[in-house]
Amino acid sequence: MENEHENVIVTEITPEDLLQLVRTKNRTGLIDVFEKVPTIDIAEAANDFEPSDLIAIFRLVKSEYTADFFDGLSQDTKENLIKAMTDKELVTVINSQSADDIVDAVAEMPANLASRVLKAADKDMRADINTLLNYKDGTAGALMTTEYLEFASTTTVAKTIAEIRAKGKDAETIYTIFVRNRSRQFVGTADLDDLIFAKDDETLEDIMNIDVAYCYTSTDQEEIAQMFRRYDLNAMAVLNEDRCLIGVITVDDAVDVMTEEAQEDLALATHMSPSSKSYMETTPWENAKKSFPWLIALLVLGTFTTMILNRLESQRIFASMGILIAFVPALMDTGGNAGGQTTGLMIRALALDEFGPKDTGKVLWREIRAAAIVAAIVGAFAFLWITIEQYTGIVNLGVIPAETPLDFTNTNIWNGNCWTWEFSSHALLFSSLVALTMFSAIFVSKCVGTLLPMGASAIKKDPALLSQPMLTTIMDALTLVIYFLIACAFFPAYA
Repeated sequence: MENEHENVIVTEITPEDLLQLVRTKNRTGLIDVFEKVPTIDIAEAANDFEPSDLIAIFRLVKSEYTADFFDGLSQDTKENLIKAMTDKELVTVINSQSADDIVDAVAEMPANLASRVLKAADKDMRADINTLLNYKDGTAGALMTTEYLEFASTTTVAKTIAEIRAKGKDAETIYTIFVRNRSRQFVGTADLDDLIFAKDDETLEDIMNIDVAYCYTSTDQEEIAQMFRRYDLNAMAVLNEDRCLIGVITVDDAVDVMTEEAQEDLALATHMSPSSKSYMETTPWENAKKSFPWLIALLVLGTFTTMILNRLESQRIFASMGILIAFVPALMDTGGNAGGQTTGLMIRALALDEFGPKDTGKVLWREIRAAAIVAAIVGAFAFLWITIEQYTGIVNLGVIPAETPLDFTNTNIWNGNCWTWEFSSHALLFSSLVALTMFSAIFVSKCVGTLLPMGASAIKKDPALLSQPMLTTIMDALTLVIYFLIACAFFPAYA
């Protein structure tokens, strides 16, 4: 289980090795595993075990080792384990957990299993679980733990350290000490190193930090994660409306939120519903259910694009010059991609709290300038590339109607007429048309890609949820309309 490489000890356990230890009832070997291998790795190795084998682990290893082990198991494994355990075994397991971890598991359980868990919890644990369950999901109240160390501001350093030694093992964290005044209101924090280097007769009021970040029970979890990142916190106080401390959030919970939010944004950006389960835990039907509603919604939204394209095809200019249709996919794709780049930047910056809806004007002005630069460069390249396509025969101008001022029927590179003035004029005209449309589509798309996330954020909606599908629909329609208007300006005889 140990391999030494460049003075770094790597510990690991395979499901087969772990199962061997369990079925041979090798208590010493199991304890050795729990002491050397990260508990989450042990839990992942045991996720596919039979409930009887999991129960054997809890019987062979003390709860001080298995407290985090239960929390690391998948939701399905937890539920199967609870079904198989006796009431006595369940009491031992549940009461060794943190209340917030039990709440996370209970919230997704069937009612009968949740009821059994609550029955197994002792009086104080049950009260904490019920309190946490009453808070709205995704808020600080639902995320916090009630197991923390809190002291009066008049407590001496010596007494505080003695209390930490006596009660610290049951707390979620001992690195941050939370301080209250005589009215039980939160007034600051003291770090463990502050206590170590302070004099014994000093009080917490003398050494505590008063300029600290905190949140309320209703604060959104995404905002909490941003505060942890911004202020480099280990733990944060959660207050009620009276500014009294009722819970704390630790950095491991904040990391879980960051991961959850990132996964949610990624799922929404790829037009799928977010899931709390891993890929291997998700059935094909569950995967399908997350996917097809979005595809159907996008198909319906695409009706607007289909309708516009259908109308344009019946217009005389498109009917007379079929080559115009050939450039539609490239124009729509480029416009959508340009807006998607901007939308991605906006969503990331909003998630990191780099700016907010109040900064819309400032952000839009920056993106307008960036959009002009990008659109000019891509438009210039499009002019050159489409000209090359025409001269090399990749794109054939086809048959131009006789009424056209430049009548070069079936002119192409292969009959030797491509170097004539007439062909060149016509090729450059089409290149200019497409390049100008490309410039306009990219410029508009980047502006729309800025405004959609900012607008979603302003109305308190997830920018990733609204921006991507709407951007695609809006830009497809706008690109077609822009293309039609510019084509009519270039060929007024067919407008």
